[in-house]
Amino acid sequence: MNKYELALVVSAKIDDDARTAVVDKAKAIIEKAGGTITNVDEKGKLRLAYEIQKMKEGFYYFIQFDANAEAPAQIEASVRIMESVLRYLCVRQDAE
Repeated sequence: MNKYELALVVSAKIDDDARTAVVDKAKAIIEKAGGTITNVDEKGKLRLAYEIQKMKEGFYYFIQFDANAEAPAQIEASVRIMESVLRYLCVRQDAE
């Protein structure tokens, strides 16, 4: 099992309930791919480095999880088609 982190930037135009549903769906996708979530870090509403879909702000979430090597590709394929997710990135964390 490797340690990974999924970074999500969620649209600031949706309400709190919809944003929570997006994050819960991302967690479900990770678990479906065989991952075990270890931590969810919500950074809140932050300014984007550049405009995305005419938005200047987004909500940032960082989800740490343990999974096998095939899981990140499955997770990215599912997160890619989620409408409210502006940007995503799944990276492997270095062993400490």
